[in-house]
Amino acid sequence: METSTKKQSPASGANLTYRERAHRYIPAGAHTYSRADDSYPLNAPSVLARGKGCYVWDVEGIEYLDFGMALRAVTIGYDFERISNAAIAQIRNGNNLTRASKIEVDAAEALCSLIPWVEMVKFAKNGSTVTSAAIKLARAFTGRKYVAKCAQHPFFSYDDWFIGSTAMNGGVPEEFSALTLDFNYNDTGSVETLFQRYPDQIAAVILEPATSEEPQDNFLHRVQDICRKNGAVFILDEMITGFRWHLQGACGYYGIEPDLVTFGKGMANGFSVAALGGRREIMERGGIFHDKERVFLISTTHGAEMCGLGAFVETLKVYQELDVVGRIWEAGRKLVDGMNQIASGLGIAEHFKAYGVPCSPNFTTLDRTGGVSLGFRTLFHQEMIKNGVLIPWVALCYSHSDHDIDRALEAVEASLRVYRDAMDHGLDRYLEGRPIKPVFRRYV
Repeated sequence: METSTKKQSPASGANLTYRERAHRYIPAGAHTYSRADDSYPLNAPSVLARGKGCYVWDVEGIEYLDFGMALRAVTIGYDFERISNAAIAQIRNGNNLTRASKIEVDAAEALCSLIPWVEMVKFAKNGSTVTSAAIKLARAFTGRKYVAKCAQHPFFSYDDWFIGSTAMNGGVPEEFSALTLDFNYNDTGSVETLFQRYPDQIAAVILEPATSEEPQDNFLHRVQDICRKNGAVFILDEMITGFRWHLQGACGYYGIEPDLVTFGKGMANGFSVAALGGRREIMERGGIFHDKERVFLISTTHGAEMCGLGAFVETLKVYQELDVVGRIWEAGRKLVDGMNQIASGLGIAEHFKAYGVPCSPNFTTLDRTGGVSLGFRTLFHQEMIKNGVLIPWVALCYSHSDHDIDRALEAVEASLRVYRDAMDHGLDRYLEGRPIKPVFRRYV
């Protein structure tokens, strides 16, 4: 016999904490898995109330120096006045009109003018939408079904073509998963092998230009050559690298011109803007001025919302006027060098290392055996939070001043002292609760 449960009204949760309320009404307690509780130590603030510059405050008013920066989406600073005002001005213009808006056209022209190899652009609200649109375009353009993606790059889309290839593939038919193939970064042989195994069947190759590992031996150009030779579309995902490596993205930094490119995160200083751009002959398949079969590309009510595009256009101006990218590189170098000097001074340089491209660095936490340890990463984050710093990863922004970097390094030294003690006396003695968990896992 079926039993029913009475749905509780929102008022019934009025006496709960914000953490409890978040989990009552939102699956995982957040709208992004990497924002969920299991990605943070137990002492992390579960719900934040506001941000300004490079600082955030939780619902209790506690301040944190932030290096998460909205999952790397904020590159200038929270509530940067010029950008916020530009967004508000577009809200006052109506924010979402019956036909294409003036700012929609201005924003498209601005991006295409900035990046010469972007001849046409489609805007959306998030990165998954535009990467999946790129895959659809490539399949339509080539008439092929397989997609080759870089195995070392952690996330491309929440859509089936990518999620089906991960450990968290519930709800995705196996038939979809089988259409996505893996190759290895900086290994052109692995790319060539896929084309040999699937001749004339691979529609596209997609990868990030760089992560913590940069291209070696002209890797990006060699992959592009393989794509051209085999008639596949070459797609670069610049969600993270875009507007950090260079004003024209990592493509500009490494001198590569892909067939299609996707942007997001740093485009509009935290406002919801993503973009798919590329060669006109491919992009036009989603248009109305051609004699080919039409592609239903991106068609969303809010995809070109005016406030976000107003923020994007102003963000571009701020980048150009204030040398935002240069400041991010400078702050990153100072932070990475300082972290490694502290680790070396404490005798744990072989177990805690900051590394990668200075504009988007990373850190690794190793146990006594030299193995990567989520437990020690959790401990480091836990101790940084105790010292007023939120650093789930390292995302620099223009607002991170030298004073802020110095403050962060003071917290690093205090935290790594505990880290060293935990290596000597055991992690369990210092870690308060469970370790963080990876997002992509099959079970809770």
